[in-house]
Amino acid sequence: MPLHPDARYVTDVAPSSGRLVAPRADLAADSAALSLDGDWRFRLYPGVDEADAAASEVGFDDSDWDVIDVPSHWVLRGDGAWGRPIYTNVNYPFPLDPPFVPDANPTGDHRRRFSVPAEWVESGRLWLRFDGLESIGRVWLNGVEIGVLRGSRLRNELDVTGLVRAGENVLVVRVSQWSAMSYVEDQDQWWLPGLFRSVTLLRRPDAGLDDLWVQADRDPETGVGVLTIEVTADDAAFPVRVRCAELELDLTLNHARASVEVGVVEPWGADVPRLYRLDVSNAVESVAVNAGFRRVEVVGDAWLVNGRRLRIRGVNRHDFDPVEGRVFDEALVREAMLLMKRSNLNAIRTSHYPPHPGLLDLADELGFWVMDECDIETHGFVHVDWAGNPSDDPQWREVYLDRARRMVERDKNHPCVVAWSLGNESGAGENLAAMAAWIRERDPGRPIHYEGDHSDEHVDLVSRMYAPLEELVRLTEARPGRPIIECEYVHAMGNGAGGIAAYEALFDTNPAFHGGFVWEWRDHGLLTRTPDGTPFYGYGGDFGEVFHDGSFVCDGMVLADGTPTPMLAEYAAVVTPIKLAVGDELTVTNLRHDSSTADLVFAWVHEVDGVAVARGVFQVPAIEPGASASVALPELALDAEGEHWLTVTAALREATPWASAGHVVSTGQRKLAEVARRRPTGSSAAVAEGDGYTLGDARFDRRGALVSVGGLDVTGGGVTLWRAPTENDSLATMGSYELGDPATTGGFGVPGPSSAERWRSVGLDRLTTRVLSLDVSASGLVVVSRLAAAQASVYADVTQRWSWVDGELRLEVAVEPSDGWTVTWPRVGVHLVLPAGYEEASWFGTGPGENYADSRVAARVGRFSAPIDELTVPYAVPQETGHRAELRELVLTGGGLPEFVVTTDDGSDGRPGFAVARHSAEQWAAASHQHELSAPTATHLYVDIAQHGLGSRSCGPDVRPEAALWPRALAGSMAFRVV
Repeated sequence: MPLHPDARYVTDVAPSSGRLVAPRADLAADSAALSLDGDWRFRLYPGVDEADAAASEVGFDDSDWDVIDVPSHWVLRGDGAWGRPIYTNVNYPFPLDPPFVPDANPTGDHRRRFSVPAEWVESGRLWLRFDGLESIGRVWLNGVEIGVLRGSRLRNELDVTGLVRAGENVLVVRVSQWSAMSYVEDQDQWWLPGLFRSVTLLRRPDAGLDDLWVQADRDPETGVGVLTIEVTADDAAFPVRVRCAELELDLTLNHARASVEVGVVEPWGADVPRLYRLDVSNAVESVAVNAGFRRVEVVGDAWLVNGRRLRIRGVNRHDFDPVEGRVFDEALVREAMLLMKRSNLNAIRTSHYPPHPGLLDLADELGFWVMDECDIETHGFVHVDWAGNPSDDPQWREVYLDRARRMVERDKNHPCVVAWSLGNESGAGENLAAMAAWIRERDPGRPIHYEGDHSDEHVDLVSRMYAPLEELVRLTEARPGRPIIECEYVHAMGNGAGGIAAYEALFDTNPAFHGGFVWEWRDHGLLTRTPDGTPFYGYGGDFGEVFHDGSFVCDGMVLADGTPTPMLAEYAAVVTPIKLAVGDELTVTNLRHDSSTADLVFAWVHEVDGVAVARGVFQVPAIEPGASASVALPELALDAEGEHWLTVTAALREATPWASAGHVVSTGQRKLAEVARRRPTGSSAAVAEGDGYTLGDARFDRRGALVSVGGLDVTGGGVTLWRAPTENDSLATMGSYELGDPATTGGFGVPGPSSAERWRSVGLDRLTTRVLSLDVSASGLVVVSRLAAAQASVYADVTQRWSWVDGELRLEVAVEPSDGWTVTWPRVGVHLVLPAGYEEASWFGTGPGENYADSRVAARVGRFSAPIDELTVPYAVPQETGHRAELRELVLTGGGLPEFVVTTDDGSDGRPGFAVARHSAEQWAAASHQHELSAPTATHLYVDIAQHGLGSRSCGPDVRPEAALWPRALAGSMAFRVV
């Protein structure tokens, strides 16, 4: 049966229709409003043409319907009875046949009864506001159809004057999951249908202030501010009064637009988000606007705010919660944004749609540069070489323009918005060009961004995604005199990304680079449960999807539950605007945009072997943005035995709205000296005993494998080259991101087999050991063995020299690869298996967080301690985690077990690092989710001579050569003792 005529609106290529109010600003007005959030009656149908035609009638009996809360997504309610979430990244989860969608199109009828007082209908106007619904909504009020709403993340307002009754009213909203609009809403996120933002009835007074645009300009040279105020209202709304007590402003407008000079004003910026409250009123209504004075310009290769180049230390952010989906919770979002501020982030790209307006209010208040992005993405058309792409199809032109208008008009008053973005990954085309032209005419005060059209013809900001360093360098030559950003880079998926510091160093070399936005803020794992009730964070494929993109939705600098990952600390350390160089003197460089360093205290601590022996404070003069200053280091006694380190911190002098006093903004460190320690002497001989060997208080089996130390079961001691692949190891760059010719980029970021595939192809996950020789002597035990895999011709020879010296078991390891290796190694480490009861780790080495060859800036040398369960990160997909380089001493305690102590020596290949975990690399690699890991039966200790870097290859460049572990001769020295 063909689609019912009344259901064909689902496949219409058109903007919203019906009793629409013209797009306007989000205003804080004192006129009355009635929230319609709360419990609604709900019924789900398998298709739009199966919905009950009578459900829109006022007298329809919905008493047997279910109840759903609004805002919400129905697939996150009903325990699966109302369908399940679907995750795809690039691909559409329906046939590519625009504008049509499948007949199996889940459609939810939402019914709400509400009452209004008689005076509401006696005068004035009544507007019905929908802040967000996915993907299309058909609306009836009191049995009258009033509109079809399109644009899932965009506001719609309907004029329902004359339709609202005194007393009870009935509102019906029919929401369908799929529509023609789904073709332009192919963002990398969950498909989550429903009324997910608020529904509100507004009482608009006659002659009210329907729209208001406050443009607050500031001359960077003189500091003089100019207010331009544009009022949209009928003639009866005037005169309009504009007041600001701080500016001693009291202005009367008798017409729609006026400008006034207000004298010298403080600028608004991300560092100092100075706002001035304006009260705009007439006889019937008052509106409060927070004005931030700033001027945004693009001059040559400079993107300027307040006359200074922007340096974006940014993050891409979706509206997302692991329980509520895209439902906005102001308290939780504020908490997340405070964490962003404390992590030196200063910018947000609203990927890939205008956010809930509350986010922009918070950005104005707390201080973030915001790139506001339109609700457009057509990424799935890349698979057909963009054939039929709506971005270049004339019938979609009004859809694109409508979305641009609604974004700009809603968000135009926010000083935080310093760029408009046309959308994301939608190819190129005339409709995008038309959007750019309209925005440029409407708001010439903000630059335009769009990454998907690499002609860069219609934009002010040249933008790329995940471009390797070499490609960015070439881009400066291809686009001379243009400002450049990375709108997505350093893909924060699982353990990673690595290589952040390399990007920051490049951005420092050329002022045309304005930084970038990390992909992304938060993992999108949805909290769900196994059949037996075990909670876990689900990703693509966990909800019965036939077609999905797996764990690619889990990519954030915080986990789904909001827990920061080590990458957040690394990013904060790399991009800190306060640079501390500790050399022969301390040099402080201030890369803030607006503020001096007067709010900071610069403290130092002198530590010997990680123990503080002296402290003090530097007297650093206030340094203005862009300037540097140097001060002498303190005079310190460096004669004590051990390693002498000077650590410098820049911390907040007083509390701010986003952090407490003492919050550390930046850290620098320098090794001052190392006074040699007494070397242990007095070795024991190895002795054949029973079916093995003894060496002091250590026991080995007949093949030289460790069995115990000091009576404690400690097994293994062999060398491993395997780690549980990270997702950057496991995923090759997505095929749609062809980032460059390997001949010119060195192969970084080019689609191809992943590292994990390459490692498995040569058997690094299944190496066998063959003992070549075993020598027992008065000086110890020497075991030479060969590591190789079935059908492999390459191998690694391992020499282990065990000795017992002054009550500890010492091990010197040397690894020599054969010729013929064509892949990197994941690690070169010694794996020891200890009893499961250990609870706490204390160490002298790098910390406090995990660190790797290309993720080391946040690490410092010192003494740290943590529960063993906190040494690793529970990423949604179990993987390599917890490595900390350059170990000096590690002490494991707890569970009634004796202390197990590990020490290392500094050799030609540096000091070994360590990782302690409840599961082995093999166990991690075999699990797809954390809940699939079996109950721990041991404590796994890895002492790593070397580890491969992290990179960003799940969606971006691979590990760079300087951090890649290519097979080579390596050696390390360590010791173990039981106390």
